[in-house]
Amino acid sequence: MISEKFSATKESPPKSVGIWIRVSTEDQAKGESPEHHEKRAKYYAESKGWKVVEVYPLEGVSGKDVGEHPEAKRMLADIKQGKITGLVFSKLARLARNTRQLLDFADYFNKYEADLISLQESIDTSTPAGRLFYTMIAAMAQWEREEIASRVAASVPIRAKLGKSLGGAAPYGYEWKDKKLLINEQEAPIRKLIYELFLEHKRKKTVAKLLNQKGYRTRRNFQWTDTSVGHLLRDPIAKGLRRMNYTQNPHSPTKKGGQTWAYKPQEEWIYSEVEPLISEQVWDQCQALLNLFPKKRKRTAKKAVHLFSGLVYCQCGIKMYVPSNTPKYVCQKCRNKIPIPDLEAIFQEQLRNYVFSDEEMAKHLQDAESGLQEKQALLSSLIQEKDKTKVQMDKLLKLYYADEIPKQGFGREYKPLEQRFEQVQSQIPELQGELD
Repeated sequence: MISEKFSATKESPPKSVGIWIRVSTEDQAKGESPEHHEKRAKYYAESKGWKVVEVYPLEGVSGKDVGEHPEAKRMLADIKQGKITGLVFSKLARLARNTRQLLDFADYFNKYEADLISLQESIDTSTPAGRLFYTMIAAMAQWEREEIASRVAASVPIRAKLGKSLGGAAPYGYEWKDKKLLINEQEAPIRKLIYELFLEHKRKKTVAKLLNQKGYRTRRNFQWTDTSVGHLLRDPIAKGLRRMNYTQNPHSPTKKGGQTWAYKPQEEWIYSEVEPLISEQVWDQCQALLNLFPKKRKRTAKKAVHLFSGLVYCQCGIKMYVPSNTPKYVCQKCRNKIPIPDLEAIFQEQLRNYVFSDEEMAKHLQDAESGLQEKQALLSSLIQEKDKTKVQMDKLLKLYYADEIPKQGFGREYKPLEQRFEQVQSQIPELQGELD
């Protein structure tokens, strides 16, 4: 009786995990469909003896900020409720590309004792090594995104000087035709009316109210607001001067999940001439009235100056910070303290030993290489078989379209190839799951 009870308590239920799927357009062009990633993750979970209870598909969503997506919120709710205790995904860049967001995910999962499992990077946050690699690779993912953004930003001034489109919609009252910015005959009268009403009533809210009462709407069919009216009043394109390369995104998220924008130095601004909607005299009169309104002061947030603030946990489970009156990390609950130099020295020493230890690296490589070569050769063979079968199918289709093969003969030859292609297509993610 006692032995039966002991054996029953010893067996634990299988780990419940969810699968996160976010495939970019580029990956889909390479043949990596969402179904492919889902199968790969399921095979990996099956090899671990885990139970897949949820799938979280995100289609056409940027990795820059996925926190507000309904599927992301559902996933976090399932973690909190204990419905899943781990999340399997193909690689870190598919989860998110913002380092802060990736670390927030890690903190959230750690709080509810759940794990993040990345197949490509072989990361499991249930181990110290996995958490270290997670932080390092997350930083590299954000670096890659910012590097691409910097290259794109470098081309913006050149395109602006040439008078080309910098992307996005044309300003209200204008439209792009044959790569030229021309007046929109439907919107131009409404934009002119905005300046006339503002000179008459001298209030942006009054102008917005009158526009809405007259039945006018914005380009996206929204009602006018004092903010949208003010934006149009300040834009110099109405007087024939198109302003370009004057804003930048400082990567500061707002409470609503968007991004705040800031102005670049005026010496970087670029202007080009377009057909005006109003006279320069009307423009100057409106600007003089706008300058009379008091400007709202922006409160500057205090920047964190200590590397581990909010990342270090006390033994009681509370995050530790550095107060202004002490050079130590302090737990607000039990008042434990760690000197700043000591903590940084421990981290550097652990990092140095892990990264540069020949024994650790040799052991890691030896364990990782065991049994992989045979599976990698099999995977390469399957991929070649898939490509070869696809070429044969394409040849048969060309012959059929050229009436060089009868319909009955085409079906007899094409169907086995199609079945073989589908078999190989389903075997590839299974083998990739085993390799992961």
